[in-house]
Amino acid sequence: METRTPLLRMERIDKSFPGVHALDHVDFDLYEGEVHILLGENGAGKSTLMKILSGSLPADSGRIIIQGEEIRHHSPERASKLGIGMVYQEFSLVPSLTVAENIFLGDPPRNRAGLVRWGELYRRARESLATLGVDIDPRARVGNLSVAEQQLTEIARILAKQPRILLLDEPTSALSDTEVDRLFEIIRRLQSRGVGIIYISHRLDEVSRIGTRVTVMRDGRVMGTLPVEQADIDTLIKMMVGRRLSEQYPKTSGVEVGQPLLRVENLCAEPFLHNLSFEVRAGEILGIFGLMGAGQAELAQALFGLLPVTAGDIYIEGRPIKIRRPTEAIQHGIGLLLRDRKASLVPMQALPANITLANVSQLPFMGLLNLRSEERVAARYVQELTIRPPIIKRPVKFLSGGNQQKVCLARWLASGAKVLIVDEPTRGIDVGAKAEVFALLDQLAARQGVGIIMISSEMPELLAMADRILVMRNGEFTAVYQRGEATQELLLRSAS
Repeated sequence: METRTPLLRMERIDKSFPGVHALDHVDFDLYEGEVHILLGENGAGKSTLMKILSGSLPADSGRIIIQGEEIRHHSPERASKLGIGMVYQEFSLVPSLTVAENIFLGDPPRNRAGLVRWGELYRRARESLATLGVDIDPRARVGNLSVAEQQLTEIARILAKQPRILLLDEPTSALSDTEVDRLFEIIRRLQSRGVGIIYISHRLDEVSRIGTRVTVMRDGRVMGTLPVEQADIDTLIKMMVGRRLSEQYPKTSGVEVGQPLLRVENLCAEPFLHNLSFEVRAGEILGIFGLMGAGQAELAQALFGLLPVTAGDIYIEGRPIKIRRPTEAIQHGIGLLLRDRKASLVPMQALPANITLANVSQLPFMGLLNLRSEERVAARYVQELTIRPPIIKRPVKFLSGGNQQKVCLARWLASGAKVLIVDEPTRGIDVGAKAEVFALLDQLAARQGVGIIMISSEMPELLAMADRILVMRNGEFTAVYQRGEATQELLLRSAS
């Protein structure tokens, strides 16, 4: 491989932000027809490097060379003309437009008079979606799609431009196993056409499935590049975090659960949920597993007042309550960590405003904010949760995914939530940050007596962290397993 000319070479790329040296003279290359996987903890510099390559962020110094030619005055428009396409982890779709309009955003098919040829637009959008093996209505508004459907639309938008260099940042984070398999088939077809693919992922099992080479970054530096055949999981974890991750799932043993905090009887939210009954006790982590569309997300929304409950009863510490909106859920001590972090954060606001958001929702109309108190609360949780960088006034938009997730957790710690619902709490965060999130959840349950409902599609996480696991299918519970009883095979059988 070394004798060939790289399709792409990035040399000594350097980038600094206030208080952070994001990239420290990084070298990276890519060959035609390979999938070069880029690994690293959140904040390692992966996404920053890709933003520089896509032209959306300028480098402080360094060179970008494509097919032997150095690229100067780089920009998103220049990157597009050079055949560079990037699927960002945070979607760049326009929610108010249709799927077809998003796929051909900025370059729709037009007639000689310059008018959009709508029939051809929808036909070509349908063809682009068909290549991914999905059936999404091109006329549907993107804002009405599920997270997985938005992810597939984003991928279809980039593939429609037929890129020579494709950058994929966490492309499978919201996809089902079947959708992941389809995406990998498309990646292999692109490889056969000579497309070079840079693939960022936190799922270490994907390295051997789809990769050619793997580069690991840590603290803005490249720690090494290996052929996939030499990249076993232990080696990769040690390169990523600087140590062997011997305790990936920190679970306190011997914790006695207390009295029921939340009890649900015959809950219905038609047409999604049907006669659901369960309880969550103080200090317990209750896991919920199901295949995509089984109703887990809808259950979280119903308990938090985001989805109307059509029948059934909800009790908090034995008292019947009604939850019609999120502010009522917060008032009764229920918190929700959404699977889509972006939807729960105010990106351009600093840490204090984001961390105290649940508290602010309980202020009376025309109540005054105590900004100094907000900053004190934020400083406390920045220290306790080791949020990095520890810059209180930094907008959360500029934090890594793992640190954004800590901000979301800090919000519910600050609110004093008794019951915390966490929906895919480790989606899109790295292996080191996952261990930190699990440690925080364990601390909330074991030491503070919070009842936690943990919704996850990652079976190893549930098997390691949950005291009980409920399995959902078609909006109903099909099985319950005590800790130690379940296996991955049993969970899948009960879910399908």
